[in-house]
Amino acid sequence: MKELVEYIARTIATYPDEVKVTEEVQDDGVIVVQLEVHPDDKGKVIGRQGRVAQAMRVLLRVAAIKDDARVTFEIV
Repeated sequence: MKELVEYIARTIATYPDEVKVTEEVQDDGVIVVQLEVHPDDKGKVIGRQGRVAQAMRVLLRVAAIKDDARVTFEIV
């Protein structure tokens, strides 16, 4: 799942070298995926009215269902 978010973010970002994705598993089994980008790219990654971020969340949910897991997505 980390690779999926990283690929999408690097494709969108103006500064792809500054894209950082971390994946952490919490005690209750929820996978937390955090995306960190250059401040100038934050608007691009979020998109108008959050559409790009919402699309990434949907793709993560689909990938999580295939792996029988729960996932949350955060843009830092």
